[in-house]
Amino acid sequence: MNADPSLEPVRIGIVSISDRASNGTYEDKGLPALREWLAQALHNPLQFEARLIPDEQARISQTLIELVDAGCSLVLTTGGTGPAVRDVTPEATLAVAHKDMPGFGEQMRQISLHFVPTAILSRQVAVIRGQSLIINLPGQPKSITETLGGLKDAQGATVVDGIFAAVPYCIDLIGGPYLQTRDAFCKAFRPKTAQRPYPANA
Repeated sequence: MNADPSLEPVRIGIVSISDRASNGTYEDKGLPALREWLAQALHNPLQFEARLIPDEQARISQTLIELVDAGCSLVLTTGGTGPAVRDVTPEATLAVAHKDMPGFGEQMRQISLHFVPTAILSRQVAVIRGQSLIINLPGQPKSITETLGGLKDAQGATVVDGIFAAVPYCIDLIGGPYLQTRDAFCKAFRPKTAQRPYPANA
């Protein structure tokens, strides 16, 4: 997808958290899935800061701090959110939070419950640090897509909104850049007073 150079550029941190992928045991699929989805969702020019790291709490927290300090308005992590011993992404994320945003985690679990009853085992969280929104996502590319974009029926009508519909306005409210979504792919919700005009054929 081509970006619109007239729009604000956006720096986004994407972090895949996996012991096995980070040591080369298998190919990481989280980072490519995030890049592809975001490129389809946004008109803005995007600059990605990508990291592939092991399930180590201190390392995760430090990486999140570094990405926020580097100017990433949005940081998305994938992996490490289950109940297993090595799953510490939520703890690492909450440790660097200035504000907790529990609605994101609630909605992610609601979406996943349409597919598997074990969605109640997921512990994804979202937080604000400074002027950055940090969101933990599931580890599988299919689940990433469903969580971000939501669910549609056979006719294309929305059944459950994905979490990304709320992301641009949240970033507005914390002083970040204006994210312009491709509405046919993923439409952001903003109050009318917060919306900026954009060509209907874009």
